[in-house]
Amino acid sequence: MNLQDRLNSIKSHFEAKAAPEAINIMHRATEDLRSSGILEHVLKVGAKAPEFALPNTRDEIVRSTDLLRKGPLVVAFYRGVW
Repeated sequence: MNLQDRLNSIKSHFEAKAAPEAINIMHRATEDLRSSGILEHVLKVGAKAPEFALPNTRDEIVRSTDLLRKGPLVVAFYRGVW
């Protein structure tokens, strides 16, 4: 199963159990994002990401150029504690 098939399966299972109001809110939010033009500004598959310097979980600045010297780089974002 490829990633898109897996995501579709997860979505279907969620929507089968979720309240209709919640599903409507999520679909409306997704459509609002699409309508905003955000997809015109995202990196496409194979595009090179710009260099960056960001704080890690210990509030230390990490530079992409330093990490790339060690090999391929995967960047993961999480919302943290709200």
